[in-house]
Amino acid sequence: MALVLHAGNTNKNAFKALIAAEYSGVKIEFVKNFEMGVSNKSPEFLKMNPIGKVPLLETPDGNVFESNAIARYVARLKADNPLLGSSLIEYAHIEQWIDFSSLEIDAHILKWFIPRIGFSVFLPPAEEAAISSLKRALAALNVHLASNTYLVGHSVTLADIIMTCNLTMGFSRIMTKSFTSEFPHVERYFWTMVNIPNFHKILGDIKQAESVPPVQSAKKPSQPKEPAKPKPQEPKKEAKKEPAKPKVEETVEEEAPKPKPKNPLDLLTPSKMILDEWKRLYSNTKTNFREVAIKGFWDMYDPEGYSLWFCDYKYNDENTVSFVTLNKVGGFLQRMDLARKYAFGKMLVIGSSPPFKVKGLWLFRGQEIPQFVIDECYDVELYEWKKVDITDEAQKERVNQMIEDQEPFEGEALLDAKCFK
Repeated sequence: MALVLHAGNTNKNAFKALIAAEYSGVKIEFVKNFEMGVSNKSPEFLKMNPIGKVPLLETPDGNVFESNAIARYVARLKADNPLLGSSLIEYAHIEQWIDFSSLEIDAHILKWFIPRIGFSVFLPPAEEAAISSLKRALAALNVHLASNTYLVGHSVTLADIIMTCNLTMGFSRIMTKSFTSEFPHVERYFWTMVNIPNFHKILGDIKQAESVPPVQSAKKPSQPKEPAKPKPQEPKKEAKKEPAKPKVEETVEEEAPKPKPKNPLDLLTPSKMILDEWKRLYSNTKTNFREVAIKGFWDMYDPEGYSLWFCDYKYNDENTVSFVTLNKVGGFLQRMDLARKYAFGKMLVIGSSPPFKVKGLWLFRGQEIPQFVIDECYDVELYEWKKVDITDEAQKERVNQMIEDQEPFEGEALLDAKCFK
C-alpha cells in the first residue's frame, strides 16, 4: 500500500509532508478530487479521523493525523535522515523550533487572518493581541537568523520545512512588505527557503500580500427554510376607520463605548518632569552638550516621579560578532516601543574587539521598571538591572557619560550607541 495523503492541493499543512518526502525519497499520493468541507465529513473519512481534521496520511501500518506528526513520520522513513539532525542536541533544537513555529508563529498568524476572512468573529482587541504576539515571535526569530542561515546546523532540517510552510500563509495572505520589513533576517530566510528546488517544486511561486484583507462578517452555516404554511381565509370584515395617530419615530439608545483601561503609570501623581521636553532638548542640542543637555536633564529630573536604571547584558561572552550584537540591541529597542510614552533609554555597545559588552541607561516613569514592560518585552530578563542612586556622585557621573556617549567609556572604545526616545 502506498502512502496516501488526504488534503486539498493548496493546504500548507500538507506541504510539510510533501517537502519532507522530496528530501527523503518517499512517494506520496494525493487523494483525487478531495473537497474540504465535504470529503473530510464523509463517514469513510470520519472512521479514519473522528474529528475530521486534515491532512491525514494513510500508511500500511495505520493512519496518522496532525501535520507535524505526518511530516516527522515521512522523515523517519529514511534511515539517518539529515532532516532530523546529526546529534541528540540537534534533534532537540529541531523539535524546539517546530514547537515555536506552531505555537508562536502559525497560531498568531491564524488568529490575525481567520477573523478577517469571516471564519470567526472579528474583535479588534483580539487582533491587536495577535499582532503583538506575532511581532514578538518574529523579532525573536529575526535575532536567531541574524547569524544563522538555517534554524539548526548548516543544512535544511524538518524545522525549516515546517517553519517555511507556516510562514507561507502569513507572507502570501496578510503580512505585507511594510509589516515584514521590520524583520529583515526573517525575510531573507523565507525567500531563500521558498526558492530552494525541493521547496519550490511543492510551494510554487509565492507572491507577498499587497494589503491586509478587509474584515468580512462572520459566516454562518445556512439552514434550510421551512415552506410557508397557507393561512386560513377569513371572511372579509368591513374595516372600521380610526382616527389617525401621530407617527412616533423609534429611537434606539446606543450604549456608550466603554473607556479603555488606563495604564497604571497614567494614574500616578503628575510629575514636574515633562518627558517630551527632555527628549526635545536631547535631540536639539548639537554643541556644548554637557552645559546644555546634561544640565537641562538634572534641572528637569523629578526623582519622585521618575527613576533611573543601569542595565548590563548577562551574556556578553556570546557577543562575538559585531553585527549580531548590534542587531540584538536593535531588536530590544524595537520591542521596548510599547514604553515610548513612559521611557527614555541609551544603549551602548562597548569594545573594539569581541566579546562586546552591552550596557544601558533607562529613565522610567514611576519608581520601578513598569510591569507591562517586564511582561511584554522578554529581553528585560536578559539584563541585570540596578536602580541608580543619584546621591552617589560616581553613579550620577556615569549617567552623564552614558547620556553623552562619552568615549572612551569606562576605559573602552564605543562600537555604537543607540538612543530610545
